[in-house]
Amino acid sequence: MKAIVSVIGKDKKGIIAKVATKLSDLDVNIEDISQTIMQNFFTMIMAVDLSESSHNFEEVKQELTATGQALGVEIHIQSQSIFESMHQLTTNTTL
Repeated sequence: MKAIVSVIGKDKKGIIAKVATKLSDLDVNIEDISQTIMQNFFTMIMAVDLSESSHNFEEVKQELTATGQALGVEIHIQSQSIFESMHQLTTNTTL
């Protein structure tokens, strides 16, 4: 299963390292990553693959939520198929 992980919060040291370490601990592969700092706010989006993880989606979601709370950032994960469907709806809608 492919998923999209987003991380947003006040910038501080170690966010990327701690999120990447947690994903590695869960056997989740990071396939692509984009991050930036916007006016002291850290933003990151990752495309990940859960197919080799021994943890189900809900377990990964709970672990990432807890990691975000410990770091003081918000971490969200959603299925890539849902993300793509939402994008298709917004691009196919005519005004």
